[in-house]
Amino acid sequence: MVKRFFILLTLIFSFYCNVFSQTIVQSRAYPKGYFRYPLDILPVTAGTFGELRPNHFHAGLDFKTNQRTGYPVHAVFDGYVSRLLVQFGGFGNAIYITHPNGYTSVYGHIERFAPEMAKLVHSEQYKQQKFEIDIKLPLTQLPVCKDDVIAWSGNAGASAGPHLHFELRDSATEETINPQLFGLTIPDRVPPSITSISIYHLNGNPFSEKTPRQFLAVTGRGGTYHLKNPGVINLSGAIGFGIAATDMNSTSANHNGVYSVELKLDGKTVYTFAVERFAFDQTHAVNAYLDYPEFVATHRHIQKCFILPGSKISVYPQSVNRGIINFNDDGLHQVEYIIKDVAGNVSSLNLKVRSAPARVSATVVKAAGTAFHYNQKNEFSNAKVTVSIAPGNLYDDLDFTYSTLPKKPGTFSAIHRIHNRFTPIHDSYDLWIKPDSTIGRYADKAVIVSTTGICDGGIYQDGYIKTTARSFGDFYIKLDTVPPRIVPINIRNGVNMSKARAIFLKISDGLSGINTYNGKIDGKWVLMEWDYKTRILSYTFNNDIAAGKHIFELNVSDNKNNNSNYTAEFYR
Repeated sequence: MVKRFFILLTLIFSFYCNVFSQTIVQSRAYPKGYFRYPLDILPVTAGTFGELRPNHFHAGLDFKTNQRTGYPVHAVFDGYVSRLLVQFGGFGNAIYITHPNGYTSVYGHIERFAPEMAKLVHSEQYKQQKFEIDIKLPLTQLPVCKDDVIAWSGNAGASAGPHLHFELRDSATEETINPQLFGLTIPDRVPPSITSISIYHLNGNPFSEKTPRQFLAVTGRGGTYHLKNPGVINLSGAIGFGIAATDMNSTSANHNGVYSVELKLDGKTVYTFAVERFAFDQTHAVNAYLDYPEFVATHRHIQKCFILPGSKISVYPQSVNRGIINFNDDGLHQVEYIIKDVAGNVSSLNLKVRSAPARVSATVVKAAGTAFHYNQKNEFSNAKVTVSIAPGNLYDDLDFTYSTLPKKPGTFSAIHRIHNRFTPIHDSYDLWIKPDSTIGRYADKAVIVSTTGICDGGIYQDGYIKTTARSFGDFYIKLDTVPPRIVPINIRNGVNMSKARAIFLKISDGLSGINTYNGKIDGKWVLMEWDYKTRILSYTFNNDIAAGKHIFELNVSDNKNNNSNYTAEFYR
């Protein structure tokens, strides 16, 4: 009966969505009719595919689960379990199913695995003596059929609340693809909303925090928008445009990301953005899509409608001159933004632009430092610091700057200002800092720390502390000689735990971070599970622990080999 009701709902939802859908930007067709929804409840989303998240595009759909855990999660099509993942953050617990039609489905933040998978995971954790594991499975080991219950929904890992994160990936390339393109649609008759636009006076210079900007407020509703202060905009030279836009659907009050942004000049498309599919090694390029300096300064999500030369990601299916428009003909032009959601609902905004020839005295940003090029290896070095950036880690040419600030008490170097926080790095770069001579025999405990509080780790080699950093900013050397902290919650020496279901402790580290944790009962390794949100470490009792006296031991080490130990006798 439940299955029939679910099938009926699916048919109604599909009809509801298809009636109102319009043509969307799409490079290829995807098979429909194969995949079912992973849950038997109404498909309501908290997060959409490709929406803007910190340092990444969101890679799937986040299905709401009525603010609770424990809903059955179903295999969306026939296939086999190809991967089982348990991690401290990220998905927490996840299942990957490879399907015979060339796609792989992914289910994240689950509360618990189906029994056969749970047994396999538990066995592998004890075999490896690790909580975090990543198991790759052959196609014959765990076959599943469409509708099989594979797990129960949860809130594991780096999740902000109970939900199911769901993805569909290309099995061959591992690119993640918008699930709604496979027919797993969400009812949606709500067009995107536009709140503002931006204009960037590039003038032949690389894009940076120094690029002159104009922000113009927008008003409107029902898909039709206009400037709050209408009028002709006078522009000259090389211009880039941007927009702030969000989307809602008919099932949720959440403000999510849009599917596509199209920019037209006099009726001809000069730029298109569409979140159809992308590879995971490209996803950090969200920082090239955003006006990153504006985001860092104000947390506003301004979506640039021009492409930085070093941004390599498949969300730009088309552009002319990377979306940069040259206004120099003394004419009147129409600029049009067309914003769509994946259901095909459209919002538009039209501007009138008066084009003027570029002035001879157009602003040219004077170089203040060292010229770095986005498509080359770039290095900066002096007696105290070395910076080395591999090709592919800058999105545009860069006027790299360096300076030093006074040393902080208790540190072992000056503060080295490596460019500034307004320029994003795609992946990472090598950073070497020479410590003061006073570091002496403690060099193996040295780490590189940013003034924002992030520890980037480091090793002592060739007279430098060496690390890979993921952002520009202010860095210095500090020592980590303090061991991790262990705080017992419900265990103490001599306690009777016959009625307790588990042992709970909280562990933390103040600098380099937790590296390993190992629990033993009566000298035998036991599985300790570490919760991402609470930082509570727990061991759940099973039938292996007999009545009587036992000894519990816990060893925790950080990334600089500082160790803490806790021991307690308890009774069952």
